[in-house]
Amino acid sequence: MVPLSYYLVLSAFLFACGVAGFLLKRNIITIFMSIELMLNGVNLSFVAFAAQWGNLSGQIFVFFVMVVAAAEAAVGLAIIIAVYRTRDTLNVDRVNLLKL
Repeated sequence: MVPLSYYLVLSAFLFACGVAGFLLKRNIITIFMSIELMLNGVNLSFVAFAAQWGNLSGQIFVFFVMVVAAAEAAVGLAIIIAVYRTRDTLNVDRVNLLKL
């Protein structure tokens, strides 16, 4: 059996990679993927704690987080496509929605 600490270290690493990508990258797609990476890191920790304690509530919570992430992906990608069609760039610094 794999110790809980291994899962938590991997979860923290995934979350830290997501935070670093969110803060350092300027591409909207990369920022979007970084947010998804942070959600997956948190989901891994929920599942690890649920398995450690023998409780299904963590896994149920992960299911709801995945449903929200799927809806976020659908809406987020639609917004990203709309921004790209109007601005011809995905760079966050160059996208200013208040100016035409």
